[in-house]
Amino acid sequence: MGGMQSGSKVEKHLDAKRPIIIRSLRRSNIRKKIAEYLFEISPSYSYTSEIAYNVKTTPTNVIGALRGMGTRYKEDESLLSLNIVEEKESGRNIKLYGLTPFGKEILEILHKRE
Repeated sequence: MGGMQSGSKVEKHLDAKRPIIIRSLRRSNIRKKIAEYLFEISPSYSYTSEIAYNVKTTPTNVIGALRGMGTRYKEDESLLSLNIVEEKESGRNIKLYGLTPFGKEILEILHKRE
């Protein structure tokens, strides 16, 4: 029974984050493009330079949007901290990024609104 309680707390927490997430995606074209690209290739994962190539920006901008970087990309509005994207390690210290089930749900909501 304890597991069910914690699950509902997580869901409530994510529900509370939805407006912040949608605002974050609307405020940053790069964040939105990265999320869209990962949505298109889901359930596959991609690495920084491949994402940068596909969304036509620099790897530095991709890292900023994914993880946060200084004042330009706030860490609390990064795709990773918003639970939209997850990071996994691949061999030889390569990080891969993919959409979380929650991220997929958010993008489906945004697509319905457009």
